[in-house]
Amino acid sequence: MTTTHARAPEGEVWHFSEDPGITSFVPHVAATAQQPEAYVWAVDGPRCPDYWFPRDCPRAMAWRVPGCDPDLADRLLGPGVERLHVLEHGWLRALTTTVLWAYPFAAADFRPFGDPPHAHVADRPVTPLRDPHRVGDLVAAHAGAGIDLRVTGDLFGWWERVVASGLGFSGIRLRRSPRYREV
Repeated sequence: MTTTHARAPEGEVWHFSEDPGITSFVPHVAATAQQPEAYVWAVDGPRCPDYWFPRDCPRAMAWRVPGCDPDLADRLLGPGVERLHVLEHGWLRALTTTVLWAYPFAAADFRPFGDPPHAHVADRPVTPLRDPHRVGDLVAAHAGAGIDLRVTGDLFGWWERVVASGLGFSGIRLRRSPRYREV
């Protein structure tokens, strides 16, 4: 079933996948993990937009936070833009053709991860509350949430400025970019 609802409601966390047939969510150490513990990963409603992308797509995200310089935010995000997600040209087709599924879980079965928390983890097997639902058009999900998308040839010049800016930011799968460089 296709839906335009792409964020976990209160009391739930979601795991996003391109596979609609996952039957077992057992903790494991992901290939991209930066820690040795085995987890099942999920996100709450506010962090769902970070995952409205093909799984392996390098993406950088930034948003206004209290105390950030409004002029600098306008330069980096765009005038009046609250949140911006950036991907490289080579991923645009995949963004428009990927079918993404959201698996819902009880938030009580997970604990926050990170400081500040940016994800939720379970260290034991968990079962979805119901069948996964199809997220739908990923570009439309961004537009519906008021999140601007930018496509660029090299996101790292922008990323370097964002990291030093005082804006809120997150980068996912950046090492997968052929243009990757440590910031």
